Amino acid sequence: MATVFISPSRYVQGPGEMNNIGAYAEKLGKKVLCLISNGGYKRQGSQIETSFDASSADVVFDYFNGECCRTEINRLVSVMKDGGYDLIIGVGGGKIFDTAKAVAYYSSTPVIVSPTIASTDAPCSALSVIYTDDGVFEEYLFLPSNPNLVLVDTEIIRKSPVRLTVSGMGDAMATYFEARACYNSDALTCAGGKISTAALGIAKLCYDTLIAEGVKAKLAIEAGACTKSVEKIIEANTLLSGIGFESGGLAGAHAIHNGLTVLEECHHMQHGEKVNFGTLTQLVLENTSEEDLADILDWMISVGLPVTLAELGITDTSREHLMPVAVAACAENDTLHNMPMEIDPEIVLNAMLAADAYGRAALEE
Repeated sequence: MATVFISPSRYVQGPGEMNNIGAYAEKLGKKVLCLISNGGYKRQGSQIETSFDASSADVVFDYFNGECCRTEINRLVSVMKDGGYDLIIGVGGGKIFDTAKAVAYYSSTPVIVSPTIASTDAPCSALSVIYTDDGVFEEYLFLPSNPNLVLVDTEIIRKSPVRLTVSGMGDAMATYFEARACYNSDALTCAGGKISTAALGIAKLCYDTLIAEGVKAKLAIEAGACTKSVEKIIEANTLLSGIGFESGGLAGAHAIHNGLTVLEECHHMQHGEKVNFGTLTQLVLENTSEEDLADILDWMISVGLPVTLAELGITDTSREHLMPVAVAACAENDTLHNMPMEIDPEIVLNAMLAADAYGRAALEE
Protein backbone atom coordinates (compact mmCIF):
# COMPACT_ATOMS: atom_id res chain seq x y z
CA MET A 1 0.00 0.00 0.00
CA ALA A 2 1.38 3.41 -1.03
CA THR A 3 1.72 6.44 1.19
CA VAL A 4 -0.65 9.27 0.22
CA PHE A 5 -0.40 12.99 0.98
CA ILE A 6 -3.21 15.38 0.04
CA SER A 7 -3.96 19.07 0.64
CA PRO A 8 -6.09 21.96 -0.63
CA SER A 9 -5.04 23.43 -3.97
CA ARG A 10 -4.35 26.84 -2.38
CA TYR A 11 -4.25 28.15 1.18
CA VAL A 12 -4.30 31.91 1.78
CA GLN A 13 -4.07 33.45 5.27
CA GLY A 14 -3.76 37.07 6.33
CA PRO A 15 -5.59 40.13 7.66
CA GLY A 16 -8.22 41.56 5.30
CA GLU A 17 -8.18 38.65 2.86
CA MET A 18 -12.00 38.46 2.79
CA ASN A 19 -11.85 41.67 0.75
CA ASN A 20 -10.32 39.60 -2.07
CA ILE A 21 -12.79 36.70 -2.10
CA GLY A 22 -14.53 37.93 -5.27
CA ALA A 23 -11.22 38.06 -7.16
CA TYR A 24 -10.39 34.52 -6.11
CA ALA A 25 -13.91 33.26 -6.90
CA GLU A 26 -14.05 34.62 -10.45
CA LYS A 27 -11.16 32.30 -11.36
CA LEU A 28 -13.29 29.28 -10.43
CA GLY A 29 -16.88 30.20 -11.37
CA LYS A 30 -19.19 32.92 -12.60
CA LYS A 31 -22.43 32.18 -10.72
CA VAL A 32 -21.66 31.64 -7.05
CA LEU A 33 -23.76 30.33 -4.18
CA CYS A 34 -22.45 31.49 -0.81
CA LEU A 35 -23.53 29.34 2.14
CA ILE A 36 -23.50 31.39 5.35
CA SER A 37 -25.41 31.72 8.62
CA ASN A 38 -27.81 34.58 9.33
CA GLY A 39 -25.35 35.98 11.85
CA GLY A 40 -22.44 35.51 9.48
CA TYR A 41 -24.24 37.48 6.79
CA LYS A 42 -24.83 40.36 9.19
CA ARG A 43 -21.11 40.40 10.01
CA GLN A 44 -19.48 39.66 6.63
CA GLY A 45 -22.24 39.92 4.02
CA SER A 46 -21.56 43.47 2.90
CA GLN A 47 -17.81 42.85 2.80
CA ILE A 48 -18.33 39.83 0.53
CA GLU A 49 -20.80 41.71 -1.68
CA THR A 50 -18.36 44.61 -2.08
CA SER A 51 -15.63 42.19 -3.10
CA PHE A 52 -17.87 40.59 -5.73
CA ASP A 53 -18.91 44.01 -7.07
CA ALA A 54 -15.32 44.40 -8.25
CA SER A 55 -15.25 40.92 -9.87
CA SER A 56 -16.78 39.32 -12.94
CA ALA A 57 -18.70 36.76 -10.84
CA ASP A 58 -22.17 37.10 -9.31
CA VAL A 59 -22.97 35.88 -5.81
CA VAL A 60 -26.22 34.80 -4.16
CA PHE A 61 -26.45 33.97 -0.45
CA ASP A 62 -28.24 31.01 1.11
CA TYR A 63 -28.61 30.60 4.87
CA PHE A 64 -27.35 27.45 6.53
CA ASN A 65 -29.96 25.49 8.47
CA GLY A 66 -27.57 24.59 11.28
CA GLU A 67 -26.61 20.93 10.76
CA CYS A 68 -24.40 19.09 8.28
CA CYS A 69 -26.97 16.39 7.56
CA ARG A 70 -28.35 14.66 4.50
CA THR A 71 -31.48 16.80 4.58
CA GLU A 72 -29.51 20.05 4.35
CA ILE A 73 -27.06 18.68 1.77
CA ASN A 74 -29.87 17.47 -0.49
CA ARG A 75 -31.68 20.80 -0.16
CA LEU A 76 -28.63 22.72 -1.28
CA VAL A 77 -27.81 20.34 -4.14
CA SER A 78 -31.27 21.15 -5.50
CA VAL A 79 -30.63 24.88 -5.04
CA MET A 80 -27.35 24.56 -6.96
CA LYS A 81 -28.99 22.68 -9.81
CA ASP A 82 -32.09 24.86 -10.08
CA GLY A 83 -30.04 28.08 -9.94
CA GLY A 84 -27.34 26.97 -12.36
CA TYR A 85 -24.56 27.77 -9.90
CA ASP A 86 -21.02 26.71 -10.88
CA LEU A 87 -19.22 27.42 -7.57
CA ILE A 88 -20.14 27.18 -3.89
CA ILE A 89 -18.47 29.08 -1.05
CA GLY A 90 -18.83 28.11 2.59
CA VAL A 91 -18.29 31.01 5.01
CA GLY A 92 -18.40 30.42 8.75
CA GLY A 93 -17.63 27.33 10.84
CA GLY A 94 -16.96 23.62 10.47
CA LYS A 95 -20.45 22.36 9.72
CA ILE A 96 -20.91 24.98 7.02
CA PHE A 97 -17.60 23.93 5.42
CA ASP A 98 -18.48 20.25 5.53
CA THR A 99 -21.89 20.95 4.02
CA ALA A 100 -20.43 23.13 1.26
CA LYS A 101 -17.80 20.49 0.43
CA ALA A 102 -20.43 17.76 0.22
CA VAL A 103 -22.72 19.92 -1.93
CA ALA A 104 -19.81 20.73 -4.28
CA TYR A 105 -19.08 17.02 -4.62
CA TYR A 106 -22.66 16.07 -5.46
CA SER A 107 -22.99 19.10 -7.77
CA SER A 108 -19.62 18.55 -9.52
CA THR A 109 -18.47 22.12 -8.86
CA PRO A 110 -15.42 23.74 -7.23
CA VAL A 111 -15.63 24.89 -3.61
CA ILE A 112 -14.06 27.72 -1.62
CA VAL A 113 -13.92 27.49 2.15
CA SER A 114 -13.53 30.69 4.18
CA PRO A 115 -13.49 30.17 7.95
CA THR A 116 -14.50 33.06 10.17
CA ILE A 117 -13.43 31.08 13.24
CA ALA A 118 -10.42 28.84 13.93
CA SER A 119 -12.35 26.21 15.86
CA THR A 120 -11.74 23.06 13.77
CA ASP A 121 -9.43 21.58 11.14
CA ALA A 122 -12.34 21.03 8.74
CA PRO A 123 -11.53 23.77 6.18
CA CYS A 124 -8.63 22.04 4.41
CA SER A 125 -9.91 18.47 4.26
CA ALA A 126 -11.47 16.26 1.60
CA LEU A 127 -13.91 15.02 4.21
CA SER A 128 -17.37 15.91 5.45
CA VAL A 129 -18.63 14.71 8.82
CA ILE A 130 -22.31 13.86 8.41
CA TYR A 131 -24.70 14.01 11.36
CA THR A 132 -28.36 13.13 11.73
CA ASP A 133 -30.88 15.98 11.71
CA ASP A 134 -30.67 15.87 15.52
CA GLY A 135 -26.87 16.26 15.66
CA VAL A 136 -25.76 12.67 16.29
CA PHE A 137 -22.70 11.49 14.34
CA GLU A 138 -23.72 9.35 11.36
CA GLU A 139 -20.79 8.85 8.98
CA TYR A 140 -17.67 10.25 7.34
CA LEU A 141 -18.11 11.24 3.70
CA PHE A 142 -14.71 10.93 2.03
CA LEU A 143 -14.45 13.24 -0.96
CA PRO A 144 -12.30 12.81 -4.10
CA SER A 145 -10.55 16.16 -3.70
CA ASN A 146 -9.75 18.89 -1.21
CA PRO A 147 -11.16 22.44 -1.45
CA ASN A 148 -9.95 24.49 -4.37
CA LEU A 149 -9.18 27.38 -2.04
CA VAL A 150 -9.09 27.92 1.71
CA LEU A 151 -9.22 31.65 2.46
CA VAL A 152 -8.51 32.72 6.05
CA ASP A 153 -8.97 36.34 7.12
CA THR A 154 -7.13 36.55 10.43
CA GLU A 155 -8.63 39.95 11.25
CA ILE A 156 -12.10 38.34 11.26
CA ILE A 157 -10.92 35.40 13.36
CA ARG A 158 -9.23 37.74 15.83
CA LYS A 159 -12.66 39.22 16.57
CA SER A 160 -14.35 35.85 17.11
CA PRO A 161 -15.01 34.48 20.63
CA VAL A 162 -11.79 33.23 22.21
CA ARG A 163 -13.55 29.98 23.19
CA LEU A 164 -13.77 29.02 19.51
CA THR A 165 -10.04 29.42 18.87
CA VAL A 166 -9.30 27.49 22.07
CA SER A 167 -11.65 24.75 20.88
CA GLY A 168 -9.65 24.68 17.66
CA MET A 169 -6.53 24.11 19.72
CA GLY A 170 -8.24 21.09 21.29
CA ASP A 171 -9.05 19.70 17.86
CA ALA A 172 -5.51 20.40 16.68
CA MET A 173 -3.85 18.87 19.75
CA ALA A 174 -5.30 15.49 18.76
CA THR A 175 -3.53 15.64 15.39
CA TYR A 176 -0.08 14.46 16.42
CA PHE A 177 -1.24 11.79 18.86
CA GLU A 178 -3.66 10.29 16.33
CA ALA A 179 -1.07 10.43 13.53
CA ARG A 180 1.47 8.76 15.81
CA ALA A 181 -1.03 6.01 16.65
CA CYS A 182 -1.77 5.43 12.96
CA TYR A 183 1.94 5.33 12.20
CA ASN A 184 2.54 2.77 14.96
CA SER A 185 -0.37 0.58 13.85
CA ASP A 186 0.39 0.99 10.10
CA ALA A 187 -3.21 2.08 9.62
CA LEU A 188 -4.74 3.63 6.55
CA THR A 189 -5.29 7.39 6.75
CA CYS A 190 -8.20 9.53 5.59
CA ALA A 191 -6.18 10.16 2.42
CA GLY A 192 -6.53 6.51 1.42
CA GLY A 193 -3.00 5.30 2.01
CA LYS A 194 -0.31 4.88 4.64
CA ILE A 195 1.03 7.86 6.57
CA SER A 196 3.99 9.66 5.01
CA THR A 197 6.91 11.10 6.93
CA ALA A 198 5.82 14.52 5.63
CA ALA A 199 2.39 14.15 7.24
CA LEU A 200 3.87 12.93 10.52
CA GLY A 201 6.27 15.86 10.48
CA ILE A 202 3.45 18.36 9.92
CA ALA A 203 1.45 16.76 12.73
CA LYS A 204 4.44 17.12 15.07
CA LEU A 205 4.91 20.75 13.99
CA CYS A 206 1.25 21.32 14.82
CA TYR A 207 1.83 19.94 18.33
CA ASP A 208 5.01 21.99 18.85
CA THR A 209 3.26 25.18 17.72
CA LEU A 210 0.34 24.63 20.09
CA ILE A 211 2.66 24.07 23.04
CA ALA A 212 4.82 27.09 22.24
CA GLU A 213 2.17 29.59 21.18
CA GLY A 214 -1.20 28.47 22.61
CA VAL A 215 -1.29 30.37 25.89
CA LYS A 216 0.23 33.51 24.33
CA ALA A 217 -2.33 33.44 21.51
CA LYS A 218 -5.25 33.03 23.91
CA LEU A 219 -4.14 36.02 25.99
CA ALA A 220 -3.60 38.12 22.87
CA ILE A 221 -7.07 37.35 21.47
CA GLU A 222 -8.61 38.16 24.85
CA ALA A 223 -6.86 41.54 24.59
CA GLY A 224 -8.20 42.05 21.05
CA ALA A 225 -4.74 41.75 19.49
CA CYS A 226 -3.68 39.83 16.36
CA THR A 227 -0.07 38.96 17.13
CA LYS A 228 2.43 36.56 15.55
CA SER A 229 1.33 33.96 18.11
CA VAL A 230 -2.29 34.36 17.01
CA GLU A 231 -1.31 33.97 13.35
CA LYS A 232 0.66 30.82 14.17
CA ILE A 233 -2.19 29.29 16.17
CA ILE A 234 -4.70 30.03 13.40
CA GLU A 235 -2.37 28.27 10.96
CA ALA A 236 -1.90 25.35 13.36
CA ASN A 237 -5.65 24.96 13.97
CA THR A 238 -6.52 25.24 10.29
CA LEU A 239 -3.69 24.20 7.96
CA LEU A 240 -1.27 22.09 10.02
CA SER A 241 -4.04 20.19 11.78
CA GLY A 242 -6.06 19.90 8.57
CA ILE A 243 -3.24 18.34 6.59
CA GLY A 244 -1.93 16.47 9.63
CA PHE A 245 -5.16 14.70 10.49
CA GLU A 246 -6.07 13.87 6.91
CA SER A 247 -2.75 12.57 5.64
CA GLY A 248 -1.73 11.43 9.14
CA GLY A 249 -4.92 9.64 10.11
CA LEU A 250 -7.53 9.64 12.87
CA ALA A 251 -7.56 7.26 15.82
CA GLY A 252 -8.92 7.36 19.37
CA ALA A 253 -9.55 11.04 20.05
CA HIS A 254 -12.07 11.62 17.27
CA ALA A 255 -13.77 8.27 17.84
CA ILE A 256 -14.34 9.24 21.48
CA HIS A 257 -15.76 12.56 20.24
CA ASN A 258 -18.15 10.69 17.98
CA GLY A 259 -19.21 8.52 20.89
CA LEU A 260 -19.90 11.58 23.04
CA THR A 261 -22.40 12.86 20.47
CA VAL A 262 -24.90 10.22 21.65
CA LEU A 263 -25.27 12.15 24.93
CA GLU A 264 -27.66 15.06 24.54
CA GLU A 265 -26.02 16.93 27.42
CA CYS A 266 -22.85 17.25 25.31
CA HIS A 267 -24.49 18.82 22.27
CA HIS A 268 -23.80 22.37 23.48
CA MET A 269 -20.06 21.70 23.59
CA GLN A 270 -17.73 22.62 20.75
CA HIS A 271 -16.25 19.90 18.53
CA GLY A 272 -12.70 20.55 19.71
CA GLU A 273 -13.73 20.52 23.37
CA LYS A 274 -15.10 16.99 23.01
CA VAL A 275 -12.09 15.95 20.92
CA ASN A 276 -9.84 17.24 23.68
CA PHE A 277 -11.35 14.82 26.20
CA GLY A 278 -10.97 12.17 23.50
CA THR A 279 -7.25 12.95 23.31
CA LEU A 280 -6.95 12.55 27.06
CA THR A 281 -8.77 9.21 26.83
CA GLN A 282 -6.51 8.07 23.98
CA LEU A 283 -3.43 8.88 26.06
CA VAL A 284 -4.85 6.70 28.85
CA LEU A 285 -5.43 3.88 26.35
CA GLU A 286 -1.78 4.20 25.34
CA ASN A 287 -0.67 4.14 28.98
CA THR A 288 1.23 7.39 28.50
CA SER A 289 3.82 8.09 31.19
CA GLU A 290 2.74 10.06 34.26
CA GLU A 291 5.15 12.88 33.38
CA ASP A 292 3.92 13.26 29.79
CA LEU A 293 0.28 13.01 30.86
CA ALA A 294 0.82 15.72 33.49
CA ASP A 295 2.47 18.02 30.93
CA ILE A 296 -0.40 17.63 28.46
CA LEU A 297 -3.00 18.15 31.19
CA ASP A 298 -1.21 21.31 32.34
CA TRP A 299 -1.30 22.70 28.80
CA MET A 300 -4.98 21.80 28.31
CA ILE A 301 -5.96 23.50 31.55
CA SER A 302 -3.77 26.55 30.87
CA VAL A 303 -5.59 27.32 27.61
CA GLY A 304 -9.01 26.53 29.07
CA LEU A 305 -9.91 23.20 27.50
CA PRO A 306 -12.19 20.73 29.33
CA VAL A 307 -10.42 17.78 30.94
CA THR A 308 -13.33 16.23 32.87
CA LEU A 309 -16.73 14.78 32.05
CA ALA A 310 -18.38 17.41 34.26
CA GLU A 311 -16.84 20.18 32.13
CA LEU A 312 -18.52 18.57 29.12
CA GLY A 313 -21.88 18.77 30.89
CA ILE A 314 -21.99 15.10 31.95
CA THR A 315 -23.16 14.84 35.56
CA ASP A 316 -24.09 11.16 35.46
CA THR A 317 -20.77 9.32 35.25
CA SER A 318 -22.14 5.87 36.00
CA ARG A 319 -20.95 3.01 33.86
CA GLU A 320 -24.50 2.47 32.63
CA HIS A 321 -24.78 6.05 31.38
CA LEU A 322 -21.36 6.12 29.71
CA MET A 323 -21.37 2.66 28.13
CA PRO A 324 -23.35 3.85 25.04
CA VAL A 325 -20.56 6.38 24.43
CA ALA A 326 -17.95 3.62 24.51
CA VAL A 327 -20.05 1.39 22.27
CA ALA A 328 -20.54 4.17 19.71
CA ALA A 329 -16.82 5.00 19.79
CA CYS A 330 -16.05 1.37 18.96
CA ALA A 331 -18.37 1.30 15.94
CA GLU A 332 -17.00 -0.91 13.18
CA ASN A 333 -16.52 2.00 10.74
CA ASP A 334 -14.97 4.41 13.22
CA THR A 335 -11.30 5.24 13.72
CA LEU A 336 -10.75 3.80 17.18
CA HIS A 337 -9.65 0.62 15.43
CA ASN A 338 -6.59 2.50 14.13
CA MET A 339 -5.14 2.35 17.63
CA PRO A 340 -2.13 0.00 17.95
CA MET A 341 -3.78 -2.20 20.57
CA GLU A 342 -6.90 -4.28 21.14
CA ILE A 343 -9.97 -2.15 21.75
CA ASP A 344 -13.47 -2.94 22.98
CA PRO A 345 -16.20 -0.89 24.72
CA GLU A 346 -15.20 -2.05 28.21
CA ILE A 347 -11.59 -0.95 27.65
CA VAL A 348 -12.75 2.41 26.30
CA LEU A 349 -15.16 2.96 29.19
CA ASN A 350 -12.43 2.31 31.73
CA ALA A 351 -10.10 4.72 29.91
CA MET A 352 -12.77 7.44 29.93
CA LEU A 353 -13.35 7.05 33.66
CA ALA A 354 -9.60 7.16 34.33
CA ALA A 355 -9.17 10.20 32.08
CA ASP A 356 -11.90 11.96 34.03
CA ALA A 357 -10.18 11.09 37.32
CA TYR A 358 -6.82 12.38 36.06
CA GLY A 359 -8.49 15.58 34.85
CA ARG A 360 -10.20 16.17 38.19
CA ALA A 361 -6.96 15.59 40.06
CA ALA A 362 -5.08 18.03 37.82
CA LEU A 363 -7.72 20.72 38.35
CA GLU A 364 -7.39 20.36 42.10
CA GLU A 365 -3.62 20.91 42.11
